[in-house]
Amino acid sequence: MSNQQQQPEAYSIDQGDKYKVEHTSVEDYVEDDRASSIVNEFGHGEGSFMTAYFNIVCVVAGTGTLGLPHAFAQGGWLGILILILAYAMSVYSGIVLIRCLYYKPGHRLHDFKEIGVAAFSWPGYIVASFLHFLNLFGCPALYLVLAAGNMTSLLKGTVGELNHTYWTIIWGVFLLIPSLVLKTLREVTAIAAIGAVCTMMAVFIVLIQSPMNHLENPENSSVIWTGFPSSLATIAFSFGGNNTYPHVEHALKKPHQWKYAVAAGLSTCTALYFLTAVPAYWAFGRYAESPIYKSLPDGAGKTIAIIVMTIHVIFAIPIYTTSFSLEFEKFTRATEDRLGRFGAWAARAVIRTCTMVILVILAIFVPYFDDFMGLIGALANCGLVFLLPVSCYLRLTGVRNKPWYELAFCALTLFLGVVGLIFGSWDAIDALIFDFQSNRPTTG
Repeated sequence: MSNQQQQPEAYSIDQGDKYKVEHTSVEDYVEDDRASSIVNEFGHGEGSFMTAYFNIVCVVAGTGTLGLPHAFAQGGWLGILILILAYAMSVYSGIVLIRCLYYKPGHRLHDFKEIGVAAFSWPGYIVASFLHFLNLFGCPALYLVLAAGNMTSLLKGTVGELNHTYWTIIWGVFLLIPSLVLKTLREVTAIAAIGAVCTMMAVFIVLIQSPMNHLENPENSSVIWTGFPSSLATIAFSFGGNNTYPHVEHALKKPHQWKYAVAAGLSTCTALYFLTAVPAYWAFGRYAESPIYKSLPDGAGKTIAIIVMTIHVIFAIPIYTTSFSLEFEKFTRATEDRLGRFGAWAARAVIRTCTMVILVILAIFVPYFDDFMGLIGALANCGLVFLLPVSCYLRLTGVRNKPWYELAFCALTLFLGVVGLIFGSWDAIDALIFDFQSNRPTTG
């Protein structure tokens, strides 16, 4: 009889029965992973390595790409080092996050929230839930800001010209319709794939046009220490999406391939980031804006970049809003078994309509994409990418059984996560306050 039938209910894990792993450095799990690949005792799917790789690229590579030149403008060429460190830390946290799911033999945890409660009891559940829902709720609001701003720029001076507020409301109503019709999003991979292709097109445009429009004096700096936290927060945003990793790993037919899939996927994303950030910062220096296509001259290239990124965020918003709504519907027990078919649909309609209304209001009153992205990156992604996976991993598997170099890397990851979370949030809030006080324009 498989052990999964004895799996305990979520959030009722006995802290006294934690399994103490004898050797828990990352490399020591290969044989265990291969064994689980053979017996498939945790109900893994039939996904291949390429499926997992593609999902990671699609989820991670997004609008954060276009904010990286601005991150370099905040931190100087030091941004290259920050980006390399963030890449290494993201790969490591992506691997140990999945280790946490299997910390106890015969059991597999489901998601971030269960990892949090297993490691730190109810405080861990509260922190993990807060960061998870902040990410699910903050990102679509940010994307609405970008979509509305893009439409305002594209139609400026035409008969279709509307201000940011009207376009935010229009997109909110437009995106509410499919969420009311569809119960779940079964084609998330296809939708995410479209977004990834759009991002690659925008990267290609920036890569070609930035050097062609090099400023005479871009005022590049080697290091801007005061901008380090803000730069780190924006870069952390570009590596977000790891709260989907447990689901991507669970779809793998051979779970031992996860470490290679996450390393390959994040390597591809980082390559795209360098292709965007380095030439754009070299060309525009301290004047690099976020999103970076606002720094490009008017013309076909800029217009195409705006269009494809608008398509990307419009396809990405339903992924976040539906994920948020499904979890809230589960929490409120808005099921057909309990309420009947019509009652369940009505409950979903109310929840999803309220969700979209709140997102639209947030996007209208916080219309500053660059500083809003910095705040979400600092508050949510520094915690989800750097702090939570590593701290839970050390808590669940022990500290003394790790080699010194792994502990040193964990300490550096936690330190940078705290710096980005605290000081990055502080800087982003200060920047937003200045935006409101100065009534900064919302479009380029």
